[in-house]
Amino acid sequence: MSLQLYAHPFSSYCQKVLIALYENDIAFEYRMLDGGPANAEWEALWPIKRFPVLVDGGRAVMEATIIIEHLGLHHPGSVRLIPEDARAALDVRMMDRFFDNYVMTPMQKIVFDRIRPEADRDPAGVTDARKMLDAAYGWLDRAMAGRQWAHGAFSMADCAAAPSLFYADWVHPIGRDHANVLAYRERLLARPSFARAVDEARPYRHFFPLGAPDRD
Repeated sequence: MSLQLYAHPFSSYCQKVLIALYENDIAFEYRMLDGGPANAEWEALWPIKRFPVLVDGGRAVMEATIIIEHLGLHHPGSVRLIPEDARAALDVRMMDRFFDNYVMTPMQKIVFDRIRPEADRDPAGVTDARKMLDAAYGWLDRAMAGRQWAHGAFSMADCAAAPSLFYADWVHPIGRDHANVLAYRERLLARPSFARAVDEARPYRHFFPLGAPDRD
C-alpha cells in the first residue's frame, strides 16, 4: 500500500487528517503510534516527534494541513477539500489557520498544563488560553451566521474545525449564547467522516487529562 499514516486516533491533529482520508475513501495503512514498532519508524521519519506523518511512496509528509493539501494534489476524490478557485481557497486556508491557531492551540495549552507536575503549571497561561477561546467562540459565532460549513462546501477548514471544537468544548464549554457555534459543532459530529474518527477514539477517552465528559 502506497500510503501509510503514523497517527493515534485520540489526537486532534490526527483526526483532522483522518477526516480528509475518510471523506474521499482513500485507502491507507494505519501505523498506530501506541508504543509499538511504528513509533521507532515515526521518530526516524520526523525527529521533531509530532504527528500525524503521512508516507506516500516513500516520501514523508508532515503537518496536518500540508498532508491534506498533499492528498488533494496527489489523491483527489469526489470531495474537494480545497476549492479550485484561488480566492475561495484562500478563505478556506484562513479558516483552517483560525481553527488551528485560535481554537486548537489554546485548547491544547489547557490540556498540556494539566499533564505537568503541579509545581510546573502555568495558571496565567491557562487564563490567557481561556480568554483566547472566549474570543474565538465569539468571532466564530458571528462568522457562522447563515453558514452550514466554515466556507461554502465542506472543506479542509471543517476538517480542522471538527476536532478543534470537539475537544475545546470539553475543556472550555461553548456557551449557549454562541448558538451558531454549538449548531456547527453538532453538524460536524453528524458528518460520517468525523463520526467515524470520534468512534475510533472512544476507547482512549479515559486518557483525557481533564476527564472526558459523558457525552458526544
